Amino acid sequence: MRTLILVDVQNDFMEGGNLEVPQANRIIPVINRLLKQFDLVVATQDWHPQNHQSFASNHSNKKPFDKINRQGIEETLWPNHCLQGSKGAEFHPNLETNQIAAIFRKGMDPEIDSYSGFYDNDHQKSTGLSGYLKEKKITEIYICGLASDICVYHTINDAINEGFSVLLIKDASQPINADDFAILKKKLTGMGVRIINSDEILTTD
Repeated sequence: MRTLILVDVQNDFMEGGNLEVPQANRIIPVINRLLKQFDLVVATQDWHPQNHQSFASNHSNKKPFDKINRQGIEETLWPNHCLQGSKGAEFHPNLETNQIAAIFRKGMDPEIDSYSGFYDNDHQKSTGLSGYLKEKKITEIYICGLASDICVYHTINDAINEGFSVLLIKDASQPINADDFAILKKKLTGMGVRIINSDEILTTD
């Protein structure tokens, strides 16, 4: 069963959003063209409470993109984004969502962020995504979305650790920082991830 995971294709990560990914809007038509090529499509959705500790606004004298130390781990503080029930947390209005079979929300615990679609950043709480896929006997997954160098990367990393074979659809994803992603791509290929473009899927059928 050919399976696609859409990572955080939400308004706040799109151009003009609270945590804008450069040129993010370009991935929407690419994803829409791809959807019919998959038997199963699932999506992740950042879904933060107002008091989330990853928001700079919840720390005195801090601004977005400052670093803090939490239990010995350096973490980035972000602008408020993807607040539960907000317009910014909704999927992009041009994304064709009818084929999405399940949505896995993450980042709901105010004390810990969740970049990955599989686990929180401490790897203590599962979203249930791995169990869902394994129950359906899925062994190989395609992944795309936002942002390539953060939530997409961490979702892929956990997918590999969960035993899945992974293909990243590069042109259906966009990074916040292209230089960072160039480094991460080498790590991904070293882990066995295949990095492809959408036309490699569209021309196989």
